[in-house]
Amino acid sequence: MQTGYYSSAAGMVTQFNRLDTIANNLANVNTNGYKEDNLIVGDFMRLYQEKRDALPNENNTKEAAKFINRTMAKVPQIVDDYTDFSVGNLQKTDNQLDIALSRDNLFFAVKTPQGIRLTRDGSFSLDDEGKLVTKQGYEVLGDDYFNSKDGISLATTDSTIAIDKNGQVLTNVPGSVKLTQNKKLMIASVDNLRYLQKEGDNLYKLDDMKRLKINEESGAVEQGFVEKSNVNAVKMMTQLIETNRLVGMYQKAMDTQMNDMNRDAIEKIARKA
Repeated sequence: MQTGYYSSAAGMVTQFNRLDTIANNLANVNTNGYKEDNLIVGDFMRLYQEKRDALPNENNTKEAAKFINRTMAKVPQIVDDYTDFSVGNLQKTDNQLDIALSRDNLFFAVKTPQGIRLTRDGSFSLDDEGKLVTKQGYEVLGDDYFNSKDGISLATTDSTIAIDKNGQVLTNVPGSVKLTQNKKLMIASVDNLRYLQKEGDNLYKLDDMKRLKINEESGAVEQGFVEKSNVNAVKMMTQLIETNRLVGMYQKAMDTQMNDMNRDAIEKIARKA
């Protein structure tokens, strides 16, 4: 009976982890550029298959039978996690410094105190020095950053700021309507999205910068738009209800196990008395 109690407790812990992930997704449903996180819960057959392949016990043996019994006593557990990098809806703002990326696996590069980070949030602005920065004040980098070590600066007198599909920034010459080229946004991609690690402030960390590729002709830059979160609120609420019900079921199983153990203990004590 103790095995059932511990299995129920472990299953409840798994659902608590799911609740944390779901709650974080719902909290960022209105965060520009946020990407939905998901957990994969391994079932009995998957756990058994993986472990059996790692410990090749031949079928129909005494050792295999013992292993099956031990494996099937385990509960579902988190076996993997991943981020859904699909593109969220693009919302028109008509703000010259709002920029969205219309394809997946493309990111803006920004400079933080911890180093270069990637983001999908293109809600930019100008700081007091005329530098293009994120909401958190991180400097937005141009495609020549690794050579120049400079970000993108705009003059306060520029009345028109245009950004083409490839991230080329164009500004007007003071006193005229003629546009001149400024720097170009660094539009980066990575060879494998699994290497990206989420950090705070809607940023991604890439340990090996050699995996970073600069896209000169991305054709995916949309000025005057922001990318909304790709979290499906309806799906998340459905998962929230499902997870809460599973927590309740595990709790009921634990209560039943504990009541049975207490009843057995009382009966045994009474017989001995």
